Amino acid sequence: MHRSIKTALALAAFLLGSVPSAEAAEKILRIGYQRSSTLVALLRQDAGLENALKPSGVTVSWHEFTSGLPIMEALNAGQIDVSADVADTVPIFAQAAGAKISYIAQEAPSPEAQAILVPGDSPLKSVADLKGKRVAVTKGAGSHYLLLAALAEGGLSFKAITPAYLTPADGRAALASGGVEAWVAWDPFLSAARQQSGARVLRDGAGLSFYTRYYLASDAYVAQQPDVLAVLFAKLAETGTWVKAEPEAAAARLAPLWKIEAEVIVRANARRSYRVEAVTREGLGEQQKIADAFRAGGLLPRAVDTSALGLWQPPNR
Repeated sequence: MHRSIKTALALAAFLLGSVPSAEAAEKILRIGYQRSSTLVALLRQDAGLENALKPSGVTVSWHEFTSGLPIMEALNAGQIDVSADVADTVPIFAQAAGAKISYIAQEAPSPEAQAILVPGDSPLKSVADLKGKRVAVTKGAGSHYLLLAALAEGGLSFKAITPAYLTPADGRAALASGGVEAWVAWDPFLSAARQQSGARVLRDGAGLSFYTRYYLASDAYVAQQPDVLAVLFAKLAETGTWVKAEPEAAAARLAPLWKIEAEVIVRANARRSYRVEAVTREGLGEQQKIADAFRAGGLLPRAVDTSALGLWQPPNR
């Protein structure tokens, strides 16, 4: 063979060998999370997930977001593979936008872990008193549905209030400054506001909203990496059990991450179940109820059949 041809072939082989294969690219698990993602925060802190995946050659990258909807957008865009826990409302908005995502786990309901708050000295005594008032809420969050449900219980439509769509941090600041009369929050922000500023609960989610938190993955990742998801599911379940068994130890680890006093975190975590379970079709009943409520309120662009979303099941479940 001519020397120049041999040289060209050798160069081509070198260049092809230096390009990462699709298989190599799939060795990274990209997780989107938010500040209140308790179990993922703990796994990230102690590298528990990385250690469990190391034998499989899988590394983990972490991507923080301010709330659940941006996580879903990143998931659908292929920028991340898995989302940490998001409120029950979030996958519904993502589904309405055409996202190709699947449920992979859930934390059992924690209805009292979200509530409508007012300042301690507020004259408001019931949800009906919110008529004509400005209420801070994070758009598409579980707290958004709680607000809808609470208003309906109080005989008010969503149009009876003026919503201020804010992140948790901005919502709390608006409540403290008087920019809004009420704020719909979830833990740990809920407990921190009650402890630190004396905010008062006007109505929590008991009897109104299950407040189930879900973990999701892109349909593509579910199809390609079920073994990785099985490891993730097992580590989440293990961590959730530990948080409930060792509340003070868990709070001590979370305090510097959240910049919240450990005693506040103990109270907040007492209202969260942290019981990681497989998602079942039968258990998704409230998802349709939530979707229908948002659609009726003009907050979803189209009707959603929540049973049509993908569903991954862990092994031996």
